[in-house]
Amino acid sequence: MNGVESILEGFVNFKRELSLIAVRGVDNDHKYYPLVENTHHNGILRLTIAPAQDIDPVLQETAKDYMHALLDEMGHVGVLTIELFETDNGLVVNEMAPRVHNSGHWSIEGANTSQFENHVRAITDMPLGDTTPTHALSAMINIIGETGPTDIALGMPNAHLHLYDKEERADRKLGHINITASSQAELDSSIEKLSAFLPKS
Repeated sequence: MNGVESILEGFVNFKRELSLIAVRGVDNDHKYYPLVENTHHNGILRLTIAPAQDIDPVLQETAKDYMHALLDEMGHVGVLTIELFETDNGLVVNEMAPRVHNSGHWSIEGANTSQFENHVRAITDMPLGDTTPTHALSAMINIIGETGPTDIALGMPNAHLHLYDKEERADRKLGHINITASSQAELDSSIEKLSAFLPKS
């Protein structure tokens, strides 16, 4: 453009946003968390559902193949995250983050080994932990801008409040709430109780 080399990206018509988190150890062991579904508002992650529902097993394996290739090609040790668009033609990788990721915070209560513990295990050459979910469903709701009615979360036995001790500021991530559930109905009900933390539109 105007004599300057440029890379132009076309608009991607996608069904939903997903992410996959994996970890690779010094010994080349790989562990994968399930694909999760992410909902953003104004470019900020607001809600993650784990695992993503109604995922074709082929898509899960395709995402793992993408991830495996990246981990090995880069020789990456630790947690790696890829964000993806699900389209009519399959998966499109949108972004990569060589670190623990906001969309993996659900794993603190929702997986046998959290992304944080597995990252430490990986970089200290310890055996990687099991990434199997501990509940049928989990969710993570970000607390953005203002702390809000956290007493609601504290009164729910299946909700887990994590605050980051940051000052309130517009669009700042101040913490998150993890939810664990045994059914879709329980998850939906819990998210509804915490709807004050989600955007209205």
